[in-house]
Amino acid sequence: MDQTIQLAFRIALVWAGGFLLAVAVRALLPDQAGVTLGTAQGSVFLSYSKIGFWTCLLAALTVTGLVVFRAMIADMTGGVR
Repeated sequence: MDQTIQLAFRIALVWAGGFLLAVAVRALLPDQAGVTLGTAQGSVFLSYSKIGFWTCLLAALTVTGLVVFRAMIADMTGGVR
């Protein structure tokens, strides 16, 4: 039970950090700065603030997945985390 609480706390910290970093990136970077990608139907503008926001959230999701996967492997093998 102690390890489950510790795992939940780690995941909560990662998500809180990811959201705070994503909001900070979104607030600091201007919406007018970005990259324009050409496609067959026209062009798509991706602002750096949106790219940074989604990158931070993806990083939080990735770390959460790795922590949960590590905990599952440790439970199956009986290893100490």
